[in-house]
Amino acid sequence: MHFLDQAKIFIRSGQGGPGAVAFRREMYVEYGGPDGGNGGKGGDIIIEAVPGLNTLIDFRYAQHFKAPRGVHGSGQNRTGAGGKDLVIKVPLGTQLISDDDRETVLLDLTEAGQRVTFLAGGMGGRGNASYKTSTNRAPRQHQPGEMGTEMYVWLRLKLLADAGLLGLPNAGKSTFINQISNTKAKVGDYAFTTLTPQLGVVRHKNREFVLADIPGLIEGAADGAGIGDRFLGHIERCRVLIHLIDVNGHDPADALQVIEEELAIYGNGLEDKPRLIALNKIDLVDTELVRMFTKELKAAGANKVYPISGATGQGMDKLLDAVIEHLPAATATERPAGEQEEADTTEWSPL
Repeated sequence: MHFLDQAKIFIRSGQGGPGAVAFRREMYVEYGGPDGGNGGKGGDIIIEAVPGLNTLIDFRYAQHFKAPRGVHGSGQNRTGAGGKDLVIKVPLGTQLISDDDRETVLLDLTEAGQRVTFLAGGMGGRGNASYKTSTNRAPRQHQPGEMGTEMYVWLRLKLLADAGLLGLPNAGKSTFINQISNTKAKVGDYAFTTLTPQLGVVRHKNREFVLADIPGLIEGAADGAGIGDRFLGHIERCRVLIHLIDVNGHDPADALQVIEEELAIYGNGLEDKPRLIALNKIDLVDTELVRMFTKELKAAGANKVYPISGATGQGMDKLLDAVIEHLPAATATERPAGEQEEADTTEWSPL
C-alpha cells in the first residue's frame, strides 16, 4: 500500500428539494384548496475517523464528493424525501485544512468513531400549502430548495503514536523499530532507506505503545534539504521522542545539535517534547569509545544517554522502561497476565 499523507478534495452538500404547487381536486370536495408539500432536505457531508487506515491513498483516485439533493414536494401535502448523507471515512489523526491558506485547521479527528457533520445540506423549499392565509386562499408561490455548500479542502494526516523515532539518516532507526515491534521496515547500508513514516506496536512488560519512525533529517531540512521536514508532523502528537545517534558515524554531539536545531526551526511544540537520547550501534565499537561519546553528549545537553544496539537488542530494556514512564499509567484492565488469567477462571455466581 502506498503512503499518502496529503490530498485535496472537493466536497458539496446536497441542495434542498423545491416545494410543490398543487391543489386538491376531488369529486364532492367543493373547496379543495392548495396542498403542495415542502421539499426534502439535502444530504449532509459527514467526516468519520475509522481505525485501520493509515494512508490517504484512496483520495488520489476519488477527489469529488457530492451529497444527493432532496426530493421535491408533491400534492396531498407530501414532503419530499431528504437526500442521503454522504459519509467520508478518513484515518485517525486526519485534519481538514482550508484551501485558502493551507494553514487554517477546520477539523481535527483524533478519536476512533468520531463523526462530524462538516457541511449541512440545504433546507427544502416551502410548498404552496404553507402560504395559505385567510386572504390568500389559492397561493401559487413556492420556494426553491436552499443551495448546498461546496468547497475545496486539504486532508492532512498526522499519524497517532505514543512515541516518535528520529535521527540523522543511517542512524539505525529501521533496525531499531524492527527489533522491538512487528514492523518490517526496509533496512539498507545507505542513507534514506526510510522514505515514508512507519508505525509499529511495541510490547514491553505487559504494556503496549505505538512507535512512529520517520525519514531521517539532515541539516537544512527546514529549508527542504534531503527529504525535508514535512514528515515531522507525524510525531507532533507523540508524548516522547527517541533520538537515535550512530556511535559509529559522525560526531555524536554534532548529530544531537543538528536535530535539536531542526526541531526548533520546525516548532509546533516539538522542541518542548521530552527526548530520550539513545547511542546506537554500540556492538560495533569498544566500551571505552561508548563512554567517551556518552560524556560528550551529556556535555552537549543530554540529560541521560542510553547506549543500545538495535541489531542485538542490547540496552533496549532500559530505554523502553524510560519510554513507558512518559506514557499514561496503566488502566485497571491492563493487569499482569497472571492476574488476568486468575480473574477469568473465577466461577460465575448470580449472588
